[in-house]
Amino acid sequence: MAELFNIYCDESCHLEQDNIPVMVLGAVWCKAEQVREIGCRIRELKDKHRIRKDFEIKWTKVSPAKKDFYLDLVDYFFDDDDLHFRGLLIPDKTKLDHQAFGQTHDSWYYKMCFRMLEPIIDPTQHYRVYLDIKDTRSEDKRKKLEDVLRHARGDRRGQIIQRMQQIRSHESPLLQLADLLIGAIGYSSRNLQGSTAKQELVQRIRKRSRWPLNRTTWLREPKFNLLCWLAQEGEQ
Repeated sequence: MAELFNIYCDESCHLEQDNIPVMVLGAVWCKAEQVREIGCRIRELKDKHRIRKDFEIKWTKVSPAKKDFYLDLVDYFFDDDDLHFRGLLIPDKTKLDHQAFGQTHDSWYYKMCFRMLEPIIDPTQHYRVYLDIKDTRSEDKRKKLEDVLRHARGDRRGQIIQRMQQIRSHESPLLQLADLLIGAIGYSSRNLQGSTAKQELVQRIRKRSRWPLNRTTWLREPKFNLLCWLAQEGEQ
């Protein structure tokens, strides 16, 4: 019997001219029926660490004062069999040569979004995809990505991808969890050393996943799945 899954997608440093070479896309997903329970568990972690219920989980908010909360959150992600992550890392987008491949940065971006999401989507199941609102062009991007994914799956009637919707990050702890995980991947890939709390979080994710955060995992790795995409491979 087909089941319904929710996928929560986020992105970091996706702009072409942002002077940051690393780009990360990522998604956290679970069965739709588990979303409420997961939210309750995350609120319990906030209560445990005396953190406000409306506190927004973000990589940029990782600090020594909240380090233990974030470490517990990472452990919760790895301990809960209902939660999964898929990420796509571009270590150096300055090496891209869009002109040589007859594309724009935007068209390449949608290819990368597809590469990130495609292994998640089983055509025998149903999905609702939620995207973080980033800018004034977010709705155009949402519609384009929806069209690309449905076309790739022959999903003309929207039976597989039932919904693709923009939401704001404060509305979903699962979207916030995606932000945290892609933030750790980006931080590690840039070899940043400015925060001991963030360094500890990166080390915890490496330990629990049993993977470095700069290397492609097995394609069917079910828990923490990562594709490291290298421009020089010519896969543009």
